[in-house]
Formats: sequence, C-alpha cells, structure tokens
Amino acid sequence: MTNHWVLKTYQSQVLAPAEQDKAHCYQAQIQREIMPAEIQWTDAKDNHDNPTREFRILRKDMRDITGALWLPETAVVGKTLICCGHGASGDRYQAPISQLAECFVSAGLPVLSLDGPVHGLRKVGDGGRTAFFPEYQRDNSLVDMTADWSCAVEQIRSEMSIGKLAYFGLSMGSLFGVPFVASRSDVSVAALGLMGVQPDFPHGETLLKAAALIECPIVFLMQLEDELFSRQGCLDIFDAFASKDKRLHANPGLHPEVPEEEIDFTFNFMLAHINGTETKKIVNIISD
Repeated sequence: MTNHWVLKTYQSQVLAPAEQDKAHCYQAQIQREIMPAEIQWTDAKDNHDNPTREFRILRKDMRDITGALWLPETAVVGKTLICCGHGASGDRYQAPISQLAECFVSAGLPVLSLDGPVHGLRKVGDGGRTAFFPEYQRDNSLVDMTADWSCAVEQIRSEMSIGKLAYFGLSMGSLFGVPFVASRSDVSVAALGLMGVQPDFPHGETLLKAAALIECPIVFLMQLEDELFSRQGCLDIFDAFASKDKRLHANPGLHPEVPEEEIDFTFNFMLAHINGTETKKIVNIISD
C-alpha cells in the first residue's frame, strides 16, 4: 500500500526540483484522499457488453475521479486488484482494457480502470491527445494522477477489502503508471510500455527516477517503428527498472500496432505472478 516511506522516497528521489517545490502538498493530498469521499455508482456495460460499475469520486477542492470497476461473481476480499491505465486517445474502455478485464474477471479478480485526467467521464475538449498534451506539460501532472490512482484504490479497498495490486498500462497508461507503481509497496506485477524518455518530451528525469524504484516483475512492450517514442528512449526506461524479472518484448510496427499475442502473453504473465505460479525455465543453448 502507499506508506510514509514510499511517499518520502517518491517525493525526494523522483520528483524534479521544480516539481518538488509544487508538490509540497503531495503527502497532504494522500492523507486527504483516504478520508471519506462521496462515490457515485452507475451500472453500465463496457464495449464488449460486459457489466461494469462506473463511478465518480468527488473530493473537496480536488478534481473528480472517474472510471469503471469490473467484478467477478465470487467474493473479492483479499484478491489482487488489477489497475488499468489507458492511452492518450482513449478512455477507461480503450482496447485492450475491456478484453483484459474479461479475462481477469473470469479468473476471479476485480479490475479497476481510471479515465485519464482529461478523458472519458471527465473529458476536456476532445478528450484525446489534443487535450492531453497541455495537461501533461504541467509540472504537477504526474503527481496529480498518482494521487488520483491512490485515492481510487484506497476507496475501493475500504469498500471491498481487496488485497495487493497489479498494474497494466501502455503509452499514457505507462507515463502515469510508472510514477504510480513507484509510489506503492503493494504492486505484485506490472505490464508497461509504448513509452520512453526523450529531450522534447516532459518529465523524462522524473520518469527515469521513478522507474529505478520499481522492483516488481515487469513485462515491457515496445514497437520498433514507434512514431511517438524513440527506440533508445524506450530502452532507457526499461534499463532503469530495478526489477530482477523484467521482460522486453519488441515488435515491428507503429505505436498502436501491438500484436494480439502480446496481450495474451501479458495476461498470462501477470496472472502467473499474481497466483505465484510463474516459473522461468532456462534453455542452455551452449553445447557441452
């Protein structure tokens, strides 16, 4: 869970100086966000026609948090909560989130997906990349979205007594996911990718420092002809992860052209780590 030591480490080691100056209220935000908040629930269906519970969390003097929750038919007490972050052009149901949610729910696990800061049920402008870039350029953009995630998780935990977390997020879902995972001590496995650091993109230093705090098992996806992030920028983030078990999967194609088999692998990788059944078999290709 989010604890004092992790927060202090995140704030002192991850945030760039300018962001530290503006993030002095970060711990106060975390303390406020676990206080009672009004949650409005609405029964809905995702784009695969599966039932979800959409929600809006209202907090005093802070922006609303919106998203969707998928629940299995069995009890979720103590179960790992799968947290999903979407890309800049989508919302809480963007592919492959609904597909993964269906798989995890079938495995008896709850799934939480948040709308991005200017997306979905809290849409600003077109609710896509045009709205995202001005928001992401703000000094406190990463801090605010980390606080949104922490608030949503603690609210769900208080209502349903869920256990640990697992995280899935590509592209924007990784830009916000890396700092969020870095701020936690209860994430058992993460699937990240389609993002990197480069001189013309904000928060690079912050993302690298956050990646260096992540020790859970990771699968990282990248596209070799990605038009948004360079190969080297993606590799820089991957190299920064402190995880002992980190897998890099690179495929030909542009930014959104992720092969479906990678999503299948991601599900199996995450589920095996959640269930404690992951085994890494080594094939010795060197002749005796």
